[in-house]
Amino acid sequence: MDNLQKLLDIMKKLRDPNDGCAWDVEQTFETIAPYTIEEAYEVAEAIDNKDMDALKDELGDLMFQAVFHARMAEEEGHFNFADVIDAISDKMIRRHPHVFGDENYRNAEEQTIAWEEQKAKERAAKKQKSILDGVTVGLPALTRAVKLQKRAARVGFDWPNTSGVIDKLNEEMAELSEELIAIKQDHEKIEEEFGDMMFVYANLARHLKIDPEQALKKANNKFTRRFNKIEQEIEKKQSSFDQYSLEELEEFWTKAKKEEKSE
Repeated sequence: MDNLQKLLDIMKKLRDPNDGCAWDVEQTFETIAPYTIEEAYEVAEAIDNKDMDALKDELGDLMFQAVFHARMAEEEGHFNFADVIDAISDKMIRRHPHVFGDENYRNAEEQTIAWEEQKAKERAAKKQKSILDGVTVGLPALTRAVKLQKRAARVGFDWPNTSGVIDKLNEEMAELSEELIAIKQDHEKIEEEFGDMMFVYANLARHLKIDPEQALKKANNKFTRRFNKIEQEIEKKQSSFDQYSLEELEEFWTKAKKEEKSE
């Protein structure tokens, strides 16, 4: 544990009001939180890229975020890093009685059910009464939508199959269309209807056992690859975007799409 203690000592030194780093000393939980989220995404990116060297570095950056928050909490007398370790260790043991206790072996599906039941008990202990309590507000919106829907589904508030979801999606799209063709458009109402439609899209993804964040990430990457090929085509012709009509740019797009499919 010497290397972990070294990191804790570095953090303590950085936060020293007399001899530390001015930037680190000025930080708060609120100012550091965006960096914590960013580092988690960079871990995910390294995994997507199958870059183990980058993953090692990004995991270190993410761990440093935990150390940073724990140090600030210790300075305010709330808890320290050791308390964080104890808390997660106790939680993992509590949520895996089939591994650390007397319960029988569970398969993955049984463990998922038991995990959710244990989390429900923990929410009750925290006096969180709603089934939806505890679904983190700070999650990406599509991810949070799926988690909210999963919670509701556990008590039967769900369509039995995808046909009901698609009917609802068509209903929401029609409502959005009505707002778009209104004589006097209400931007807030359009945004609301668009949000309703996206919520149902997330629900459809859940029914199809698709992670909507991952699906959209792949679509973003695909768009980037194909758009880069359009840029390369234009550069090859020593021209610029404003020299082409939308129809001509669409032709470049179709070409890039065909090339990608043939690779």
